[in-house]
Amino acid sequence: MDRERLRAFLDSLGPLSFIGFIFLQALQVIAAPIPGEVTGVIGGFLYGPFLGLLLSTIGLTFGSWVNFSLSKTFGRPFVERFVAKKTMAKYDYLLHHKGAFLVFVLFLIPGFPKDILCYILGLGNLSTREFLVISTVGRFGGTVLLTLGGTYLRYHQYYRFSFLLGLAIVIIFLSMVYKDKLERLFRIWHITSRKRERERKKKGKL
Repeated sequence: MDRERLRAFLDSLGPLSFIGFIFLQALQVIAAPIPGEVTGVIGGFLYGPFLGLLLSTIGLTFGSWVNFSLSKTFGRPFVERFVAKKTMAKYDYLLHHKGAFLVFVLFLIPGFPKDILCYILGLGNLSTREFLVISTVGRFGGTVLLTLGGTYLRYHQYYRFSFLLGLAIVIIFLSMVYKDKLERLFRIWHITSRKRERERKKKGKL
């Protein structure tokens, strides 16, 4: 990561420098040309903790909104071009689940395919406003960590960066170990809530 070369590229955009980074961050959500972890670190590396966090958040929110909107507009055939059928089947229960809290928890899990999740959720019951709030807040913690990591590298605070990297590795390792169990728990939660909803409807008719 050559800070000066990256800065020179963005500076070459003139007044559009910030917009260029926002576009880069959004693009990695929409088309995933480079890992989101890289662009998050670059934000802190080039712009510092506060501005880097702000620009990354705007870019991630915009990219998530584009995925969600494309899915809502063009429907399942369009989404299946980007999301494997096996993945669609795995998270199909989310399309019938109205609990926003469950979706929020999924956005909090490190390593969870959040970009793909945006496409899938566009086929479900969430409104655009609900989705934007959930995706933005759910991504925020991870964005903070990545931006801080980039800031530590910027100021050559390698001991802090190493500590942050170690913490991130532990969190990701634990999430990978328990990922399947969490998803199984979410499915059970979904099935239980659906049964309760049916029971309430039956009681209401009686």
